[in-house]
Amino acid sequence: MNKRVGYLFVLAALFALAGCSTFRPKIEPLRLMVVTAGMTSTDMFSQSFLVRLHVENPNDREISVKGIDYQLFLQGDSFAEGLTNRPFKLAAKGETEFDMTVRTNFMSSIGRLVSRLNGARKVDYSIEGTVLTDITMMKKIPFRETGTVELVIPQR
Repeated sequence: MNKRVGYLFVLAALFALAGCSTFRPKIEPLRLMVVTAGMTSTDMFSQSFLVRLHVENPNDREISVKGIDYQLFLQGDSFAEGLTNRPFKLAAKGETEFDMTVRTNFMSSIGRLVSRLNGARKVDYSIEGTVLTDITMMKKIPFRETGTVELVIPQR
């Protein structure tokens, strides 16, 4: 009798877990594209860049974004990472743009990046991470996007 109760308990737990996944909202990942990236300041130890992001919401519901935890790669090299802390709402099927300041202390990778460009201004980028939301059971929505962006580095 105790074995039968145990089996029923396990079976009920499996049904409950399967049921939870059916209540989880269907959310498509947001699309994040780098529009521009330009160096704003530099010194011996670090560089600051202003990166403009374009965000698209492919979902039929408004998304309340609490922040974006990201990693940005340029020409395949890790360039910057961080967490935006400016919350915003993204309308259903809507889009917006915003600026974020990123800092990097990889002077050697900036030099390597510039030398690999051979005077070109366009760079391949990849941005990945998670969008932090207030959606029940979907607090983190992963994303990964690639593209090309013009990199503006002031001439000395």
